[in-house]
Amino acid sequence: MRGKQRTRVGPLASTGESAPALDVDALLDNPATEIIVCCGSGGVGKTTTSASLALRAAERGRKVVVLTIDPARRLAQSMGIEALDNTPRPVVGVQEGTGSLDAMMLDMKRTFDEVVESQASPEKAKQILENPFYIALSSSFAGTQEYMAMEKLGQLYRDAKKSGDYDLIVVDTPPSRSALDFLDAPERLSSFLDGKFIRLLLAPARGPARLMTAGFGVITNALTKILGATVLQDLQMFVAAFDTLFGGFRQRAEKTFRLLQADGTAFLVIAAPEPDALREAAYFVDRLSGEDMPLAGLVVNRASVAPPSELGADEAMGAVEKLRRRDGEPSVTAGLLRLHAARTRIVEREAALRERFSVANPRVATAVVPALSTDVHDLDGLRRIGGLLAGEAPSA
Repeated sequence: MRGKQRTRVGPLASTGESAPALDVDALLDNPATEIIVCCGSGGVGKTTTSASLALRAAERGRKVVVLTIDPARRLAQSMGIEALDNTPRPVVGVQEGTGSLDAMMLDMKRTFDEVVESQASPEKAKQILENPFYIALSSSFAGTQEYMAMEKLGQLYRDAKKSGDYDLIVVDTPPSRSALDFLDAPERLSSFLDGKFIRLLLAPARGPARLMTAGFGVITNALTKILGATVLQDLQMFVAAFDTLFGGFRQRAEKTFRLLQADGTAFLVIAAPEPDALREAAYFVDRLSGEDMPLAGLVVNRASVAPPSELGADEAMGAVEKLRRRDGEPSVTAGLLRLHAARTRIVEREAALRERFSVANPRVATAVVPALSTDVHDLDGLRRIGGLLAGEAPSA
């Protein structure tokens, strides 16, 4: 299904602006919404947004689990959990409604181990888990984190369907463009394990001794000199053992990919009101559209708040010049006017950036979250962010 050009937009509410408003509560309340994936570049507030959405959904009656793969572990702190791990843990303090909220953090290696243990006999699993190449692959191979995020999402979804424990999964993704690497992770891992070098190493384990041709012998002799006999043997044993499991890995990854394309999934692109972040957001939108992923909308975090006065920046600076000519010395009033002008120009610049994005992506619903004066570090802070996401007026 790759390559289709289709952007599915989530619930909208007209605001009179060029970009339609993202109706967050309609998205959260819709029982057909089963998965929300938050993606975006680094440092734009994906973890906070994910946690806030999950908390708001739970307090509106949904049974929610939020999965983060952000290494900063800010989610655990904000939700009052000592430490997050690969097992969903209940969040204490959820109010209102009849919902519930669990939180967890992806343990990449543990997830990989669980898949191996579920697919292989105890003897085969032990052989794989103790192999040095498996340990390296499961801990640091490029794309493994994203691949295992797909595995964990698939596991959560299947378990939720069986148990009924959850009716909404919120996924926090890695920073920068790697946040969409989970779309490529199965293919990348497939390419590695299906590569000519790996196939060559696997050939002796797959066929009779006659496959050990003179050419292969030359190659293995050379590799033995470079890697050492033990290292080469470990690699061959790993490939031979893992090869029996790889079909299952690929099949499950394809199922999860189709799950991400399903109507029950909603992608939210998270950005900050800065040129680089919005350029990344445009990349995400294009990529999601190209992969036929259901895009619900854009969240612009930490937007500057316009000053209460309607005095424009140029007018304020004009008044400063008049004061300078009249008084000849800097004054407190002139300083305040300069601050007003600077703040107004920041607000105008951010509005222009959002307008540019909306002109290029007119059907992408948008929610703008104003910047807070303090960091979010508890459930009350997450509730406040959730309210702002839903369009509630900032509290005084």
